[in-house]
Amino acid sequence: MNETVSVIDDEASVRDAVAMLLETNGYAVSTYDTVRAFLDAPFAPGAIISDVRMPEATGLDLLRDLQAKEDPRPIILLTGHGDIEMAVQALKIGAFDFIEKPFDMERLLASVASAVEVSANSLKTTLELNELRQRYASLSDRQRDTMHFLVKGLSNKEIAQELGISPRTVEIHRTWVMTRMAAKSMADLVRMGIALGIA
Repeated sequence: MNETVSVIDDEASVRDAVAMLLETNGYAVSTYDTVRAFLDAPFAPGAIISDVRMPEATGLDLLRDLQAKEDPRPIILLTGHGDIEMAVQALKIGAFDFIEKPFDMERLLASVASAVEVSANSLKTTLELNELRQRYASLSDRQRDTMHFLVKGLSNKEIAQELGISPRTVEIHRTWVMTRMAAKSMADLVRMGIALGIA
């Protein structure tokens, strides 16, 4: 498997125990003693296991930071404090799972397996969306205007009226839009518009 499980915990004994469990079960593992060390490391697709309470930055800080960056990797948070309120807060802001220490090995492995699967799917989605955004960015302003009206369901004649150009010119823009966006059909273009948030 290409996915790496990144383990962040300020306690070496916990880091080593989790890493050994995961490596024994076939996962590639990277370990970090602080959130900063993890954030400074190169991006590794996969899942993240992080302690909640650490000096400097907490697991919740990490969760918020990665969400702000639209990082697709799911985070499993570990806590030794049985803080239910924190668990609820973590899940509300997007934690994948929340496991109390001392953790049950099977429970952690099941959560990691699910997180890695979700990560692979969301990374694929993120890469596809990034590619879509690049294609959209390659359109001229007029082609973007044309695409906006196309995904809203306007005809060439209606688009021509909206933009103050001839239907023939709209047809040319439409051809360019379909080609540059690599859309196989109008339905395909509408799906792209929805993914880009312009539909």
